[in-house]
Amino acid sequence: MTMSQSSTSLAYGSVALAAVLWGGSIVAQKMALTSFSAVEASVLRDTGGLAILLVTWWAKEGAALRLSGADVRLLGLLGLGVLGNHLLILMGLNYVSGAVGGVIIGSSPVVTSLLSAMLIRDVPLRAVWAGAMLSFAGVGVVSVAGFQAAGDQPLLGSTLVFLGVVSWALYSIGSRTIMERISPLTVNWTTLMVATVLQIPLLWTDQKMLVAGVASVTVSDWLALGYLIVFATAVAQQAWLFGVKGVGPSRASVLGNLTPVAAIGLSALILGETVGWIEIIGICLILAGVWVVNRQTAELKG
Repeated sequence: MTMSQSSTSLAYGSVALAAVLWGGSIVAQKMALTSFSAVEASVLRDTGGLAILLVTWWAKEGAALRLSGADVRLLGLLGLGVLGNHLLILMGLNYVSGAVGGVIIGSSPVVTSLLSAMLIRDVPLRAVWAGAMLSFAGVGVVSVAGFQAAGDQPLLGSTLVFLGVVSWALYSIGSRTIMERISPLTVNWTTLMVATVLQIPLLWTDQKMLVAGVASVTVSDWLALGYLIVFATAVAQQAWLFGVKGVGPSRASVLGNLTPVAAIGLSALILGETVGWIEIIGICLILAGVWVVNRQTAELKG
């Protein structure tokens, strides 16, 4: 194997690792919600992840930071996208199973492509609308049809998770331009800091551990929170960036489809959730939509 082939294989492996770790984060979030409220879990996750990213940034970039006023404003807006993604998904998982959350999150590549075509017109809308309809049909199936593992309020929970996906899509689109001037690591920690600061006042409105006491948190829930901080927030993000640098965003997005598959499998294995035909049909529709979008956009580039 040549050096180039070895680097490519390592890049693909990094993307696959990030996708699986993010799939596991759905299960970890579901477990953490046993002892923590959605806001508590989100604040603790983001605070821990921010600490790791700051140390990494300091070591790699020497704490060099030069931002214009326009950069600060854009990073502030991007922080809202991070806030929406982390908090809305956690809130949604209060009402739906991890399997459902994983299925809906699988629509992320298509949502990003559709909004990107509408907002910045980097690809024609005609290249993504068919795939978008397929993926949205999959989201609709798991949100409305109802099934054993859906949870108490599947429509509310699914809507919150989907809005979290939209938040991440807007963050991804908005960060493209600024990452031409600022390193991805800097964008990561600054936007995560914004999200963390904005969430802290919300702790007064959504308390669980703060009321029951730290002693009420089980070991497994602390481990789940630790997984979210270390693996889902720090390791996965850097692995994804390394992989995208090696194979490009288009190829990386295909392997990114492992996230919903891993989420469903791990939800069944660890949480004991039922995975039925509705979930399977939903994920098949979503992945078919992703495939159509990837194929259509690849043909345009060719």
